[in-house]
Amino acid sequence: MFTIKTLQQRLIIFLILPMAVFLLSIGVAGYIYIRGTLYGEWQEAAILRLERAAHHMDMRLNEPLQWIPSLVNTGGDRRGTDNQNWILQKLREQPGVSQVSLEWQEPPPGGAGIIQEDRGGGGLAPRVAKVSPPQFFYPPDHKTVSLRTTLLNEAGQPLGRLEVTMKLDYLMHGILTSGWFHAFMACLVNEQGQYLAHTNPAMATRHCLGETQNPLELAMLKAMKEKPYGTEVGHNQVIGYYRLHAAPWAIMLHAQENQIMAPILRFRFYYILAGLICLAVSLILIRLGVGSIVAAIRRLSRKAALVAQGDYGESLEVRSRDEIGQLTLSFNDMVAGLKERDFISNTFGRYVDQEIAAKLMQRPEASRLGGEKRQVVIMFSDIRGFTPIAETLSPEATIQLVNGYFSRMVEVLRRHHGIIVDFLGDAILAFFDPLDGPLAPVGREALQCALSMQQAMLGVNLAGIGQKLPPLHMGIGLHAGEVVVGNIGSETRAKYGIVGSAVNLAHRIQGQARRGEVVISAAVYQLIQAEVTITREFEARLKGIQDPVALYAVGQVTTP
Repeated sequence: MFTIKTLQQRLIIFLILPMAVFLLSIGVAGYIYIRGTLYGEWQEAAILRLERAAHHMDMRLNEPLQWIPSLVNTGGDRRGTDNQNWILQKLREQPGVSQVSLEWQEPPPGGAGIIQEDRGGGGLAPRVAKVSPPQFFYPPDHKTVSLRTTLLNEAGQPLGRLEVTMKLDYLMHGILTSGWFHAFMACLVNEQGQYLAHTNPAMATRHCLGETQNPLELAMLKAMKEKPYGTEVGHNQVIGYYRLHAAPWAIMLHAQENQIMAPILRFRFYYILAGLICLAVSLILIRLGVGSIVAAIRRLSRKAALVAQGDYGESLEVRSRDEIGQLTLSFNDMVAGLKERDFISNTFGRYVDQEIAAKLMQRPEASRLGGEKRQVVIMFSDIRGFTPIAETLSPEATIQLVNGYFSRMVEVLRRHHGIIVDFLGDAILAFFDPLDGPLAPVGREALQCALSMQQAMLGVNLAGIGQKLPPLHMGIGLHAGEVVVGNIGSETRAKYGIVGSAVNLAHRIQGQARRGEVVISAAVYQLIQAEVTITREFEARLKGIQDPVALYAVGQVTTP
């Protein structure tokens, strides 16, 4: 499925991905621009609304404060006392005023220390010449604020103290409902940053601005000391403030980013939804436009997977005359060529183990005529007395007997990584190549293979009993020596094999083996003498060899 995946990835990269990047870039740029615009609009509107709220709060504070100067030049006679009492009564009646108290420094003649109302008693009230600016005090209940003013005579000496207590709820009333937008909390703080009032119950445990070391609150506290109004932007939150004129206070407005950004957040959702729909439509159009191409490539991919497993099957049907059709034709021609090549390979190279064949093909001599000299172990096997047996059998039975024998022997040779050079009648010529490795392990493998072949003859004879075929007996000879290994033949026809005098010697040694026996030369014996059990040791004069040759008949191989 590599081709299909690659095609899909290219379509996504060259068509869908640029579109997605473009839409994303436009969306991000638009979001940043609109976000800045909304922040700017909120800050401008917040300052205007904070100014209006501060003005309303100044007016509420000034409503009781405007009566205090009325005490000037009152007192000194009965009428002055009535005026003072009337002014105090008016202060008590002001909205938001919870308590009014007037305490004289010395009790007035015929009066009490604190005057709350005149009950017709005698005495004159002191004459007030001027009053000091109000001072603000904050009771521990956090619900009221006290305004204290000192009453002075003409000499500037204190006559008494007037205290007006106002409810903070009254001062904060309507702050968030009178035209505010995108705000969740309003606070009233003094010049030290102490919270006086707030509209959020969650702030009940808070006492001072910046006590939690919040960077935004610390920046706000610093800005309040430097400028009469302004805004500060923090992480997911914005705070605007405006200082009052009638009191050393500032009113603050808190807003969350998601409140300010609510319009663009809604737009972002619809934008993303529209972008996804656009991409989905594009994918559908791509699928419809290239569906036939993808289907054809998928058929080629499935067929290629089968060919890779050796299953060629039937040729693919050519369904178009375009490039895909031409590709299908070329693919069919390729498969036909592979069939022919595999036929040749299976006919002339099927008796070599695939792992050994792969290693051999990596060597230079495997792909050209000629070869190189190196040490190998040569095996020659032959059926004893096969010619008389064949004369008693029909041609069909003879072929059946030989094929059964060869199939068993070939399987054993392949299992032990033997390379079959040729079948000479009922004889087998094979060799074991160390492939640049040591020769001893190859000699051990060759002997183990020879003994396994003798053991496999039992199965051949058992199968022949049911078919009324005579039993067979085999002799095997092993020899280690230098040969030329490579492609032998011509440019038109060649086979991978070995040539040299060592091959002839292996054939002569095989001739010395009895039925069911494996005979090895002294060269092989020296490689594995510590691992074999010798059942017969003898010398023989071999054709073409002047001196007698020492030979060894092997019974079994011990595990090293």
